[in-house]
Amino acid sequence: MNYKKLGNTDLNVSTICLGTMTWGEQNTQDEGFQQMDYALDHGVNFWDTAEIYSIPMRAETYGETERIIGNWFQKTNKRDKVIIATKVCGNTSNKYIRGGGYNFGQKKITQALDESLKRLKTDYIDLYQLHWPERNTNFFGKHGYEHDENDKDWTPFEEILENLDKFINQGKIRYIGLSNETAWGLSKFLEISKLKGLPKMMSVQNPYNLLNRTYEVGLAEISVREKSGLLAYSPLAFGYLTGKYRNNELPAKSRMKLFKDFTRYKNDNGQKAIEEYYKISKKFNIDFTKMSLKFCEIQPFMTSVIIGATTMEQLKTNIESVNVSLTSEVINEINNVQKKYPNPCP
Repeated sequence: MNYKKLGNTDLNVSTICLGTMTWGEQNTQDEGFQQMDYALDHGVNFWDTAEIYSIPMRAETYGETERIIGNWFQKTNKRDKVIIATKVCGNTSNKYIRGGGYNFGQKKITQALDESLKRLKTDYIDLYQLHWPERNTNFFGKHGYEHDENDKDWTPFEEILENLDKFINQGKIRYIGLSNETAWGLSKFLEISKLKGLPKMMSVQNPYNLLNRTYEVGLAEISVREKSGLLAYSPLAFGYLTGKYRNNELPAKSRMKLFKDFTRYKNDNGQKAIEEYYKISKKFNIDFTKMSLKFCEIQPFMTSVIIGATTMEQLKTNIESVNVSLTSEVINEINNVQKKYPNPCP
């Protein structure tokens, strides 16, 4: 396994991060336990979850993934072996999440954190992330930003950082990060942290894969210069970058078979790009899944690549991607496809 520092902390996190959002929906608790056992045994010490998991979001499964992880901590007594990251929901219309609305004000974020700690059966969280901005921005399927003058009641960034600072001082969390954030959002948080002596955002959890490299446009430079690296989610694009959906195949129990409204990677240019990336993997005799993940891992702005697996075979393949080497020729061919079909699936 490979390791990198989380931001400018002393935490060495594995460059493969165990994603968990299927546990409680597509995976049972026992299957989640098997994944955690195997991942830790193979050097994956960094795990990511969220209060809203499992996915798709449902009131009946809200918090279930955290509960499964907490049960594993209780059973194995290995909490100290894991760097655990979770997230607090931003703005939501789901009334079962603290009545809906904004969640980063002092009362709601305190409640959210305490509930996550209880479900995880732990006294502290290593990385606490803001899952979505409260303001309207950065939605799935959009390249651009659409400004709304009426969108101005969200919690001020300084107040959010002050709330998080209290949790750090109380020992409930160690470090903080963002998710689904923009270059403006990250830069403002970093600016306020420096001016006010408040905690720094150590990471940004955003989508990044061969079909969506938009992180490179504005956020990559900030990540490198400010040591707030990317935690890449959806590195296999819902499984499309494994090749399993080629030729309109829909394997049983796959996400696209079960949840047909997940259409983010279904457009024409996306499918054409997938086919070209697949041909590159075949030309150089590299497993398509491993090539897709390794390309993410080697980016200079990357801290860790969040994998998600519903079978042990998938998990093993994903973790083994760290052992793959991509030559300059492979990378050049990948970049040529990106030029031909630039970011087809935002």
